[in-house]
Amino acid sequence: MPPTKRIRLSGHAKSQLIFRGASEQEVLEAIRTAAWQPAELGRLECRKNYAFRAEWNGHWYETKQVRPIFAEESEEIVIVTVYVYYF
Repeated sequence: MPPTKRIRLSGHAKSQLIFRGASEQEVLEAIRTAAWQPAELGRLECRKNYAFRAEWNGHWYETKQVRPIFAEESEEIVIVTVYVYYF
């Protein structure tokens, strides 16, 4: 279900990217290519794994998972926040 709508990051989502270790490109790619699932409060989410093979906060991780939470509106998709998991 690749969206043809414009995708916009909220101010909160954009400000959290650096703290959580994700790039805007990774988030957009996740929304465009990963399966969407229902999330809390009527929102949607998806998950995409990326090869990481690096250190994050003093620990070595092979994989980084980017999980955007977003709302599909009539004219655009608004990313509310982004979670990032390392394993």
